[in-house]
Amino acid sequence: MKFFLIALCVCFSTALHAQILNVESLRKVTDTSGWSGYVGANFALKRNVNDFVTFGSDVHIQYKNKPHLLLFKNDVDFQKIEGQDFSNSFISHLRYNYRFHPRIAWEFFLQGQYNKVNLIDFRGLIGAGPRFKLTDSEKYKFYAGTLVMYEYEEVADGITPLQRDFRGSAYLSFSLYPSDRITFVSTTYYQPDLGGFSDYRISSQSSLVVTLINSLALTTRYTFVYDAFPAVGIPNSQYDFTTGLTYSFD
Repeated sequence: MKFFLIALCVCFSTALHAQILNVESLRKVTDTSGWSGYVGANFALKRNVNDFVTFGSDVHIQYKNKPHLLLFKNDVDFQKIEGQDFSNSFISHLRYNYRFHPRIAWEFFLQGQYNKVNLIDFRGLIGAGPRFKLTDSEKYKFYAGTLVMYEYEEVADGITPLQRDFRGSAYLSFSLYPSDRITFVSTTYYQPDLGGFSDYRISSQSSLVVTLINSLALTTRYTFVYDAFPAVGIPNSQYDFTTGLTYSFD
């Protein structure tokens, strides 16, 4: 079994926990079959004027055996200040791809998430649809997908009723490799409610990875999310900017 471990990550960011998971960022580009992925965890206990407790874990596992691809993602974030929960979230995602044509694969996925900041008590998704490979070049790759998913959502604003609906999920993703040391990846999602297109979400994430020496890289990522009908009191648009160092090894 082969694992890819993220051993070091130093980040500076705004306080946003993504409502739409960018699955494209999880796909590890490899020509070999077998297991890969990373596992990370952090814990901090701090006392000054207040007591702070933070915990986070990030697990990503990929299994590839042409024409099959299996992805699993589990991300947990917990913060407590003076005994009060400040920012808690988790997201679990399982996705299976079956490539039945050199340019077309069929995707199936399950996802569950909780997000205290965005007042999401629980959001469950199940969906399927085709994924298209638009180019063959090794210097740039373009993909597009069109999926239909069933969404179950409980919101903790005391006003929004229980949501049960079908949404579309269309995305366009591209990766550029101008040199062996530079990678640029960008993905944009559009997720309308199929029962009323005025209710939609848009998410766009762009990442720049510059390899410094060997397996040490500088990673910069920008994410923008827009929700036409978020929970009461939550802004329509949110953004997140992070930059840090990543050390990887096989």
